[in-house]
Amino acid sequence: MSRAAVVCGLGAWVPPTVVTNHDLAERLDTTDEWIRTRTGIARRHVIERGQATSDLAVEAGRRALASASDNGTDDDHEVDLVVLATSTPDRPCPGTAPTVAARLGLGAVAAFDVQAVCTGFVYALATAAAMLSAGTARRALVIGADTFSTILDPEDRTTRAIFGDGAGAVVLRSGQAHEPGALLGFDLGSDGTGEDLITVRAGGSRQRSTAEQVHAADHFFTMAGRAVFTQAVLNMSKSAQTLIDRVGWSESGVDRVVAHQANVRILRAVGEQLGLADEQMVIHLDRVGNTVAGSIPLALADAVTAGDLRPGQRVLLTGFGGGLTWGSTALIWPDLTLPAPHAPTLRKEQA
Repeated sequence: MSRAAVVCGLGAWVPPTVVTNHDLAERLDTTDEWIRTRTGIARRHVIERGQATSDLAVEAGRRALASASDNGTDDDHEVDLVVLATSTPDRPCPGTAPTVAARLGLGAVAAFDVQAVCTGFVYALATAAAMLSAGTARRALVIGADTFSTILDPEDRTTRAIFGDGAGAVVLRSGQAHEPGALLGFDLGSDGTGEDLITVRAGGSRQRSTAEQVHAADHFFTMAGRAVFTQAVLNMSKSAQTLIDRVGWSESGVDRVVAHQANVRILRAVGEQLGLADEQMVIHLDRVGNTVAGSIPLALADAVTAGDLRPGQRVLLTGFGGGLTWGSTALIWPDLTLPAPHAPTLRKEQA
């Protein structure tokens, strides 16, 4: 039987500080209605001064390890690989993953970062799964964590409304493709001609190697909203369809799609392209916003806690992000328990 990486633990964390749409409306030219109508977001969590991406990654990782232990498949010290997907590392150098591994007490394990922005978690899953299938590692902790509040223009009502901070993680073990939880395949892609659509212009080697004056705004995140919307729907839909065909499923056989939580209109448009009903699309961004690499595992944890994701269901994960990058994977959802509470979030607010 073919070897595969099997999901055996899940955890998530968001910082406790909440910023509601009404909070933003007090400081910016916006309203709760404007934000909800365009994004579907009502609230988001942000880190406090002095906190960093590693703090969220450690909390999510700890909960994923506890989940794996509770499910009788893992021990914290058996993890021999940590892959962290993030676009907001603690420092430009070194990577944040070794710090996370050390703080979790995992010892001298292999640990590195993956940078694919909002597709980062899927890319990190693919990387860890390949290493497990090759026998390079036996158990992996895969984390998606970002703190975009640290790179947003405080005066930009659009990006401030969209993004929140958060982290989610899974534990993977080496197993067989027929097992529940096995990652059944991947579809990954990129288009570097779209690098300017989702970007932070300053701070990299290209900016630092020129004599051009750096504007303060170049240190903040920017996004070409309309173009990104079109590209996100197109590429997530195509990638998801490619993966569905590759694993031999049909659209009607997909129980849940957990897509990158970018915008509720993007999620519904992807569902329409795939011929899926709204209830098949897991939506979590209303309470946490776009948490970038953390969005897919955060949505998974929330869906499990709410009972919307159950053992035996066919689940498709798909993401789109800066680069441009996109990717998808699929699995039969395993029987997992999560430590309670998995994160200090609230269930959907009443409108």
